[in-house]
Amino acid sequence: MTYCASPYAYQRRASRVVKVGKVAVGGDHPIRVQSMITCDTMDTAACIQQTLDLAAVGCEIVRITAPTVKDAANLEHIVAGLRAQGCDVPIVADIHFKPEAAMEAAKWVEKVRINPGNYADSKKFKIVEYTDAQYAAELDRIRERFTPLVVFCKEHGRAMRIGTNHGSLSDRIMNRYGDTPLGMVESALEFARIARDLGYHELIFSMKASNPKVMIEAYRLLAARLAEEEQRAGSREQGGGETPCSLPPAPCSWAYPIHLGVTEAGDGEDGRIKSAIGIGSLLNDGIGDTIRVSLTEDSVHEIPVAQALVRLCVPGAIRGLDEPPPVGAHPFSYQRRATARMEVTGVPLGHEETIRVFTTQANWDALAHKLDKLGDYRPEVVVESSGVVSIDPRDEAAIEELNALLEVRLVTVADGVDLPVIAAFRLLAARLDDRHPILLKDTFGSPASDDFLSALLIAAKRLGSLLCDGIGDAVLVRGEAAPGQSLRLAYNILQAAGARIFKTDYVACPSCGRTLFDLQSTTARIKAATAHLKGVKIAIMGCIVNGPGEMADADFGYVGGAPGKVNLYVGKQPVKFNIPSDEAVDRLVDLIREHGKWVEPSVVLRN
Repeated sequence: MTYCASPYAYQRRASRVVKVGKVAVGGDHPIRVQSMITCDTMDTAACIQQTLDLAAVGCEIVRITAPTVKDAANLEHIVAGLRAQGCDVPIVADIHFKPEAAMEAAKWVEKVRINPGNYADSKKFKIVEYTDAQYAAELDRIRERFTPLVVFCKEHGRAMRIGTNHGSLSDRIMNRYGDTPLGMVESALEFARIARDLGYHELIFSMKASNPKVMIEAYRLLAARLAEEEQRAGSREQGGGETPCSLPPAPCSWAYPIHLGVTEAGDGEDGRIKSAIGIGSLLNDGIGDTIRVSLTEDSVHEIPVAQALVRLCVPGAIRGLDEPPPVGAHPFSYQRRATARMEVTGVPLGHEETIRVFTTQANWDALAHKLDKLGDYRPEVVVESSGVVSIDPRDEAAIEELNALLEVRLVTVADGVDLPVIAAFRLLAARLDDRHPILLKDTFGSPASDDFLSALLIAAKRLGSLLCDGIGDAVLVRGEAAPGQSLRLAYNILQAAGARIFKTDYVACPSCGRTLFDLQSTTARIKAATAHLKGVKIAIMGCIVNGPGEMADADFGYVGGAPGKVNLYVGKQPVKFNIPSDEAVDRLVDLIREHGKWVEPSVVLRN
């Protein structure tokens, strides 16, 4: 299976066009930027104002939650109010548990988003072994519940997003496919097949997860599976021959547009880095027709980040490769490149060692007076003293010489090469003997931008993408000139990519009308109380929709259970219920202490 045209050249995936109101998604149209308002859907004036604010900063599609039929019915007034003010931005209704709410919402909006893990399906964390007959019977039940919405959308020109979330796969999917990217993809394809049987094709797909590795793997697998279905359909239509890739998508094509997002990315630098890794990596491979950056901040702050990520999608390729080598054997499941262990100036790296953080001699000297105060952001190796071998990965003689050596060498791509960074390191990893560790760099020359946000997004996209590919044993950030900020950026990229955990890890949802407490202030209070807990992962969820599932790999969870009430989780198991929100942070600390994960801040500072 292949998920992109080439890992060495940017080429956008060909897709059919789906109209969302006045906005065309897919095909040759621009990559669209969208977001979601955060207020109560019953507050008509607030919904109108937040939508206007988003449209004013360039948001092209706005999503509004509709958790009940009553909320869905109020979309009529929200849309009417927007159109009366001359705002024609398309509105998407976000539906999870209630098919009835979807049917009502579809009367008023241009697009409906359904989550196949929640829509007419169940998630009770039950272990049930389904026979093939039982599984088929469940699909028949889902078809019966889903068909009316499909028929209505087809008759009234509504688009639909089939949006799978890693955190809300149904018990049926979990028990057949497990908590995997394959389960995510199959969950969506089951619903797509029902829609296609009814002659409905105005579909857009998404595969969101809070873990960038899972998200990247799921989207790659989705793109590959859609391509497989396309080939099968083309083979049947052409009597066994493949559909020529140069032709536009056929009327019944499986080449549906794809919406990208890292869900529950969090806030601040961490949320932007995690989004750049997941979204940026896939955009670099040509996957993605519309994106949303999900930050635990006011929605208007998401738009500049999304727009910047889209601007980074520029043509770039390694040309002149007669037979480009494949990149890794595991594009749909993470596996770190197998290297030998070595030491560089006394610091072990490679093999299963921690991925190291390098810096330049100039930055080391600039920080020399406070190295002992940098704590977890301390540089580990000076690149000029590392003995790293710098080569052009197209230089076959240099590659052959390295591969013939008996000793292990640290290798990187040479500065000044006229190659895209991600493609260059992929080519190096493909041609270099696996035993040689690789030093990743975010740039092959001078800083790409004087702006910190741009430097952050560029470094996160490039280094994070490669780390999620399993490539890299050390990293060097040079795109950010400030010595301290460059080190912080390097460590935060490693953390967001799941490559090196050195601080508390937070999974925080971006807020919406379903949220049962103020996410921004609550997240700030939880961070203030727990930010010193190195290696502890805490999930902060505004409601139950994705909470337990997204907390599957978290140590502790803080979830809105009812207005003003919070439920606390250990992993995905609820253990404390209906705690008043003004007590919940203290009770979370007590829970962490009960499970032996708590240390006092003063102890951490002494270390």
